[in-house]
Amino acid sequence: MPAIFLATLYEYSPLFYIAVVSVCFVVTCWIVLGWRGLDVPVILRNSDENTSNTVICKKQMKEVRNPFGLEILNPDTATLDKGVTLRPHCLEKSILSCYWGCSVQKVQEALQKHVYCFQIQTPGMLEEALYSEYLYKEQHIVQKQSKEEILIQLPEDSKIEDFGAVPRTRYPLVALLTMSDVDERELYPIVSMLTIIHIPDRSYRMPCRIMYQYLLTSQGQFYDLKQLYMSVSDNPEESPEAMAEDVSTDKELLEKLGISEEEMQENSAKDCVVCQNDSVNWVLLPCRHVCLCDGCLMHFQHCPICRQFVQETFPLHSRTPLVE
Repeated sequence: MPAIFLATLYEYSPLFYIAVVSVCFVVTCWIVLGWRGLDVPVILRNSDENTSNTVICKKQMKEVRNPFGLEILNPDTATLDKGVTLRPHCLEKSILSCYWGCSVQKVQEALQKHVYCFQIQTPGMLEEALYSEYLYKEQHIVQKQSKEEILIQLPEDSKIEDFGAVPRTRYPLVALLTMSDVDERELYPIVSMLTIIHIPDRSYRMPCRIMYQYLLTSQGQFYDLKQLYMSVSDNPEESPEAMAEDVSTDKELLEKLGISEEEMQENSAKDCVVCQNDSVNWVLLPCRHVCLCDGCLMHFQHCPICRQFVQETFPLHSRTPLVE
């Protein structure tokens, strides 16, 4: 049918036939090359174009103050016999409750109860959710903004040598941080923090570490804290004396060259994995790699490190306005 129409049109008027074919050709080029902003395959586009049709959803970040923090001091020396040293960081006066040998199933059920039944804002609420499925409990008062080191240790007569073979049905240690003052709980959207800690014993000698950390909110939700993957340049094996000598040597060299420490720090922060000319600022989700600067972000639909598809991004520092 199109061939018969074109043949008839050519017999009627050759000039009109040429004009119609030319218009159709131009319209086709507009559609294929995306001159009207239409999505086209990337292979057909000019690689030198500054703008990109690839849209990466930028996640709107809301500032939330977390009143709780917990870290393990000297995890390499922590054992079931010697205990583990914890250092809480709390913005308000809090209670650190530690439960040895908690049932894995009951801990997971407690998190679900926080969502569907009642909020775990006090140690008593957690114990009610656990149905006392733990071996030993101890509590400590944590003062406001205190960095006190607290030794968590089983009593000598506990006769606990391990928590079973792998896969285990009990967590070695569960630490709960809650606010001691009822009025202060209304000041923060986060009401408690649940930390699950592994401690080596006779059956499982993997080094001490934090396995999971959950933030429990006043809206009846909980969030699993996850680590961001960032490159580091420091050397943990260096001694403090050697580091001090390096710093003093660097200062003398900077003075001779006439370079300020601020300029040196600014230059050393240029570690974008793509351009190597600006500091990384964007977190890629769901892979959680922090590897792109502001200029390189919109050119990538996949993470340049793991090649996983980027679903969302959010900035570490709000230096540039977010694109809606």
